[in-house]
Amino acid sequence: MPEPSSDPIGAPATIRTARLDLVPLRVEHADEMAAVLADPALHTFIGGAPDGVTALRARYGRMLAGSPDPAVSWLNWVVRLRTGQLPCLVGTVQATVTPGVDGDGPTAEVAWVIGTPWQGRGFASEAACGLVDWLTTQRAVRTLVAHVHPDHEASAAVARAARLTATDVVQDGEIRWERRTAGE
Repeated sequence: MPEPSSDPIGAPATIRTARLDLVPLRVEHADEMAAVLADPALHTFIGGAPDGVTALRARYGRMLAGSPDPAVSWLNWVVRLRTGQLPCLVGTVQATVTPGVDGDGPTAEVAWVIGTPWQGRGFASEAACGLVDWLTTQRAVRTLVAHVHPDHEASAAVARAARLTATDVVQDGEIRWERRTAGE
């Protein structure tokens, strides 16, 4: 039986795809994730620099504490590769879910990061599609949004795989991608 949650959308569940498990984030994941996310090239389009274990543990703790707005859900997973000799973490996916307006149903802003050694194998698309499918089928999310830097072709391909469409809206230098599921 799931543990009770004050989160309006409910705690995240493990999501299984063909090759991956999206596992609800825990602070302890920072130990392995610091190495997964250590390549400065991952910050080319988003800015900043990789966090070490201590900073990542603190960040994960803040994320797991939840949004200060009780109507907003922060849902975070690590991406675990099941295939190969040993299961290992390869990235993260996340969703910030807000209530819909005028009966439109909830909206989720989604994001993904796959560590450099695992890029180019379709893991980001598989993880993003698994996340989007779970949000729409299990949590009744009706609008999905992602923000992608205009020069980040790989992330644009992931957004397309998740059936999001680029819009004309640019926010903080990134293109808003969107998918509405109501009526699908």
